Amino acid sequence: MLTIENDTNYTVDTLLLEKIALSLSKKDIECIFTNSENMRELNLKERGKDEITDVLSFPLEDLPFAPLGSIVINLELAGSTAKELNHSLSDECALLFIHGLLHILGFDHECDKGEMRAKEEELIKKFALPKSLICRTQN
Repeated sequence: MLTIENDTNYTVDTLLLEKIALSLSKKDIECIFTNSENMRELNLKERGKDEITDVLSFPLEDLPFAPLGSIVINLELAGSTAKELNHSLSDECALLFIHGLLHILGFDHECDKGEMRAKEEELIKKFALPKSLICRTQN
């Protein structure tokens, strides 16, 4: 089950996020939508980086019946990126959600041999989404 918390004025269709979550895990997942200032504070507190980012993920310990983790998406930044790249906010959120969920599942594009990128591309094709987050940052 996907639990959504939205502390912004943006509205996001979360049906696609639910489908993505179910395709990768049967465990509960929390998705939090926030703004740039809250994301900056969270990034500083959790990662020591005083900067705005688009998505953060927080895996939880793998225990029976425990949620898989939390994904925090900056809707302000997602909205700007979607507009800049000429696709919907829902598509941008789906890309960010996939990216965060793959991190929770143990993928790490910063040190793997392309496994996360390959999995991201597989999901992007499956759900008919635009260019992946990893591809955008590597180009």
